[in-house]
Amino acid sequence: MNARQSMIVLAVLSLMVAGASVRGESLVTSGAQVRKLAGGFKFTEGPAADGKGDVFFTDIPNSRILKWSLDGTLSTFRENSGRANGLYFDKDGNLLACEGGGRRLVSLTPDNQVKVLAEKYEGKPFNSLNDLWIDPEGGIYFTDPRYGNRDGMEQDGEHVYYLTPCRCKVRRVIDDMVRPNGVIGTPNGKRLYVTDHGGRKTFVYTIEKDGTLSGKKLFCEEGSDGMTIDAKGNVYLTTDVVAIYNRKGQKIETIEIPERPANVTFGGPDRKTLFVTARTSLYSIEMDVKGARTRVQPNKKKK
Repeated sequence: MNARQSMIVLAVLSLMVAGASVRGESLVTSGAQVRKLAGGFKFTEGPAADGKGDVFFTDIPNSRILKWSLDGTLSTFRENSGRANGLYFDKDGNLLACEGGGRRLVSLTPDNQVKVLAEKYEGKPFNSLNDLWIDPEGGIYFTDPRYGNRDGMEQDGEHVYYLTPCRCKVRRVIDDMVRPNGVIGTPNGKRLYVTDHGGRKTFVYTIEKDGTLSGKKLFCEEGSDGMTIDAKGNVYLTTDVVAIYNRKGQKIETIEIPERPANVTFGGPDRKTLFVTARTSLYSIEMDVKGARTRVQPNKKKK
């Protein structure tokens, strides 16, 4: 693509974004355009912002975790990442990663020290961990599908799990999905959204005090890869576009990306920049809403 063609694409994207809201005012900053921040990767996934707003993301086939800093610098945080997919920061600044190839959940300190948090359920290895969310008390929900080659699968299906805040017990909390993928919870820790990518639907659950789930409800008739949530409770799904749903499950806006999006997160100094991993690249767009921030309750421990 030459420079003139790139300018035309950006102009078209700007028009698409400007007219994408179907219910009221757009959540995108007026006049904002989708920006390509970095490219040349094989398959980007798992964006997560640290406390400063810098964004970490994965390049799965290259088994690498990268960091995009707010000054525009791109660097490699970790090589040989176990084909890490979904990422999420805990309250202490450690980066948690779903190692799809390593089939385990790990915690990475800022200086890259690795601690394994979970690698088996009932004595059997996981399938291929995909995405995660940390609740206000430090418990971790994570999805365990299997894409591609299914050799070596020892679990009896593709399920969702919960690692208790004491990090001492793994519970299976969802066992009736075709292929669970993206997961995100509300800041108060009361609701959990999980997408069944294989079943092409997204569901919402009530989170009980012990971390188990109840009250399964259909949220929308659309599956997703990754997902995030903003401070107003809107849920962002990734399909052919970034599709935004309000808390009632009504689609209110879409954002077109030059490549098919895989995952999204909010970052930047004020958490009002939406970062999108899309196939070979990392993109961003400025928003008029902040990303949700989980309300951490460090003194409570569910066993």
